[in-house]
Amino acid sequence: MDLQRWVSLQNCNTLALPGRAEYLYTVDGPDGLDRALFFARQRQLPVTVLGGGSNIILNGDIAGLVIRLAPGGVEAVPGSGGEEVLVRAGGGENWHDLVTLCLDRGWHGLENLALIPGCVGAAPIQNIGAYGVELASRFHTLEAVDLVTGELLCLDAEACRFGYRDSIFKHDLKGRLVITAVTLALSTRPLVCLDYPELRAALAPSPAPTPRQVYDAVCALRRAKLPDPALRPNAGSFFKNPVIGGDQAAALRAIHPDMPGYPQPGGLEKIPAAWLIDRAGWKGRRVGAVGVHDRQALVLVHFGGGSGRELLGLAAAIAGDVRQRFGIALELEPAVLGDPAGAAVGPPELATDRDSAATDRGHAGSGE
Repeated sequence: MDLQRWVSLQNCNTLALPGRAEYLYTVDGPDGLDRALFFARQRQLPVTVLGGGSNIILNGDIAGLVIRLAPGGVEAVPGSGGEEVLVRAGGGENWHDLVTLCLDRGWHGLENLALIPGCVGAAPIQNIGAYGVELASRFHTLEAVDLVTGELLCLDAEACRFGYRDSIFKHDLKGRLVITAVTLALSTRPLVCLDYPELRAALAPSPAPTPRQVYDAVCALRRAKLPDPALRPNAGSFFKNPVIGGDQAAALRAIHPDMPGYPQPGGLEKIPAAWLIDRAGWKGRRVGAVGVHDRQALVLVHFGGGSGRELLGLAAAIAGDVRQRFGIALELEPAVLGDPAGAAVGPPELATDRDSAATDRGHAGSGE
């Protein structure tokens, strides 16, 4: 078991924010995960699972053991019948690469979720969604390991308690599990979803668009309005779209007739956070090393040389302004990781040091 100590994570988060892992270990298979958890238990270290780093705000160093998953592979599950095909993907696989591979193999249903950054294991936590499709609608089961007991778990959709950008992994099981694999229920028959108006408009010239055309259109739409993290570091959508009561929506629309909204069950209405932020005057504004993207108000960007503290300060200012103007609370979509107070700070000279833990090969219970 080869551990790195005090490793920079600046290249491991798409916002390119500074911070280090006290210990970093890339897990390849169940045995590696067992060894990692045994190492952490022996030293009473907290454990943090880091995926693709596309949905986190790194706010300083991370104390304890940071685990990253190796890809893990993609395969059709034997026994899939008829038009349905169950596809199992390792938690460390790149999400967009999975969507592309499934399309190439004729396994349909994920096309609307193309170009969403991050890894497969993070997808259920966020219940990722885009252009009218959520992961929950294509989900079958997931495999996970309890970080405390080492127990192997298999959870179905009901157990995951999926909601809008939400799941049990943000609540009762927050920080408790590592998701090692996800199985999706796809189809050999084209599953074309054009419920989202912008996507439907983009495909209007095609009377019967194919899954490939849906995939291409989604990629084009995302590239047109979302900055490439490699060129301008960002974490995608920074705030959730708030859901408010119908009476509040009606009162606001009396003042702002152009306010968009989408009806929700129970007489509620979903209001685009991007519209609120733009109307409050934040779109394109820069504050030091961070700012709001000039084409998409929902995306906060890092220009370089900044910190998680600066970015969170900007987010708080935006949320406070929106609340004051509209009476609507904005909620962060990315998770905040790190210890800005410096509790995890170690000596800089250890940044490339490696600890050998070859003797720590015990198992953590029956067990990403």
